[in-house]
Amino acid sequence: QVHLVESGGGLVQPGGSLRLSCTTSARTFNNYVMGWFRQAAPGKEREFVASMSWNGFTTYARESLKDRFTISRDFAENTLNLQIDSVKAEDTAVYYCAERLATRIKFDYWGQGTQVTVSS
Repeated sequence: QVHLVESGGGLVQPGGSLRLSCTTSARTFNNYVMGWFRQAAPGKEREFVASMSWNGFTTYARESLKDRFTISRDFAENTLNLQIDSVKAEDTAVYYCAERLATRIKFDYWGQGTQVTVSS
């Protein structure tokens, strides 16, 4: 069972930056994809932000966010990171880390989420 834990959320002023991290438990498979999603409010759609293959070779990002959002891996620390720059009020959301087998489309494993609030 994969266990994901997000951290790094909080209150940030517009125009600021923050870095979210997702730590992962040991897994029994290697061919996986990790990603970040966000949900602006309960009942709203959880939207894709970015993803990265297990070896870091392949990344995808939502087109409207790729100029400000950067996904990265720290293999030594076994974490997945999301750098958010020039934050905007509309970035306010709960950010979730997720993981799936590379052979699947659906993300099967999810963290509990970390709240990001952008406000002055």
